[in-house]
Amino acid sequence: MRRSRILITGAHGQLGQALQRQYTGHEVTAWDLQDLDITQFEQVKKALAQLRPHVVINAAAFTQVDDAETNQDTAYRGNALGPRNLAVVTYDMGMALVHFSTDYVFDGRQTRPYHEFDRTNPLSVYGHSKLAGEEAVRVANPRHFIVRTAWLYHTIGKNFPNTICRMAGQDVVRVVNDQYGSPTFAPHLAQAVFRLVETDAHGTYHMAGAGGTSWYEFTKALYQALGIQTSVMPIPTAQYPRPARRPAYAVLTSLQHPLIHLPPWEEGVREFAAQWKG
Repeated sequence: MRRSRILITGAHGQLGQALQRQYTGHEVTAWDLQDLDITQFEQVKKALAQLRPHVVINAAAFTQVDDAETNQDTAYRGNALGPRNLAVVTYDMGMALVHFSTDYVFDGRQTRPYHEFDRTNPLSVYGHSKLAGEEAVRVANPRHFIVRTAWLYHTIGKNFPNTICRMAGQDVVRVVNDQYGSPTFAPHLAQAVFRLVETDAHGTYHMAGAGGTSWYEFTKALYQALGIQTSVMPIPTAQYPRPARRPAYAVLTSLQHPLIHLPPWEEGVREFAAQWKG
């Protein structure tokens, strides 16, 4: 990619930080909520008029899946209104927009991986708000990259692997074994997005760790990579009820761009473990 001016929103999140490390050699501005509230249209308009980035990468979102069930307005503001504001302004100013979405836009009733052209049917407020954000971006700015990912994690931030590692001191760790997805190591996603933006092939893409697994098998693989001996017990989702419904099977695959694929999810686990130990 030629040297570009890039604005990254959601700078303090695990994906935002991974993106910043990826875009070395470019003129990068990375802002979090205290710098730019994307739900405020006039703030977005003023900020982009000052910066004039070539590309805006929106990694800002309301990601508290269970909290969204009781904070619906907040979820929709962060996941739909904010992206809509970015899309409207970037279109008016001739900029491309990268926006991230989720496997939670699907209901998980399939038995094969979901590709970009499969029908969406969210089960939760979070999923509905993210789908609304996708639709707003598509309508407002044709120069968009909508990237659906899944089970995102990094060595930094609040996520499943960091939580499960903190639980390793217990005698037994119980993990659900009937939810399947595609664990995605944030640096791998950042690298893939970097390559995607170079193509100018705007559209919707699935980008997640290749293959699929359950939370239980994911935990076992993680503990093995870290040399943790804690026993892991599989349990059904019914024994671990949560406010928001999760898709039971939401493994992602892509039909869109055969040259851009993330490594297998197992490779992400190995890299996570190496960094964790380091």
